[in-house]
Amino acid sequence: MSRAKISVIGAGNVGATCAHWAAAKELGDIVLLDIPDRAGVAKGKALDLACCGPIEEFDCRITGTSDYADTANSDVVIITAGLPRKPGMSRDDLIQTNVKIVREVATQVAAHSPKAILIVVSNPLDAMVYTAWKASGFPTNRILGQAGCLDVARFRTFLGMELGCSVEDIQALLLGGHGDDMVPLPRFTSVHGIPITMLLAKDKIDACMQRAKVGGGEIVQLMGTSAYYAPASGSIQMAEAIVKDKKRILPCAAYCEDEFGVSPGQKGAGYFVGVPCVIGKGGMERIVGLQLDAEESRLMAESVSHVKDLVTTVRRIFPDLG
Repeated sequence: MSRAKISVIGAGNVGATCAHWAAAKELGDIVLLDIPDRAGVAKGKALDLACCGPIEEFDCRITGTSDYADTANSDVVIITAGLPRKPGMSRDDLIQTNVKIVREVATQVAAHSPKAILIVVSNPLDAMVYTAWKASGFPTNRILGQAGCLDVARFRTFLGMELGCSVEDIQALLLGGHGDDMVPLPRFTSVHGIPITMLLAKDKIDACMQRAKVGGGEIVQLMGTSAYYAPASGSIQMAEAIVKDKKRILPCAAYCEDEFGVSPGQKGAGYFVGVPCVIGKGGMERIVGLQLDAEESRLMAESVSHVKDLVTTVRRIFPDLG
């Protein structure tokens, strides 16, 4: 059986760490790509990582490049390319810059790996997933956005700190967008089957949820740059579910219409929103529906409205992506 092929677009902190986690898990051969001006960075990081193989006992081919031909016939492509938002940069400025980048990447991926499944990490996430969908022409089941896996991991981490127990025993779920737009669901959060509400007071749970919402900003304040270990780990959790056809239920930005009341009755007019999905070799194989209470529904509707605003901005600046 041939190995899977995973291409990571963008050799910055997140992209290089994606390559690291993928190699450590021996998910397949890995291509790390960046723009020609940064080809040396991609090649150097790939070579450095390859030299870890004899020590860490993984065996895969790791290639650094600036040529999309090297990514041909990838099974999974993870898009991390894009610029972070800088002081004084408006949301529209960030969207204009990163849509151009992600549109070019998705176009190249479609040309070289027409059967690949895309995992988008670039920000603002919901706008970039939409851009990758339109630019690639891929069916919606082969386009996914990574944010929910990261946000759930942060929520579980902070609950574990509060409880003084292993994070491995904590299960959690959230919906909606990334950061302030996320909708944590304490009703669906438990510790080895015990509802979190039986173990922590509401104010403690709320504090953990709030810290998860601003977790990225907390890290930026501490080290002056965006997080990369956990975002990359969340991306590879999704890639592993695809490559190994694990049928994992993971929170991902997936295309929704009637689901969760995103665009009811509007065929072909849906949006990519964070929801629990079954992830396997077909990409997003099924959205898992939930019966939300009134407050959860309100928060979800508010989050969806922000996603729609982002997409509206993309369509206004780039009418060809409408």
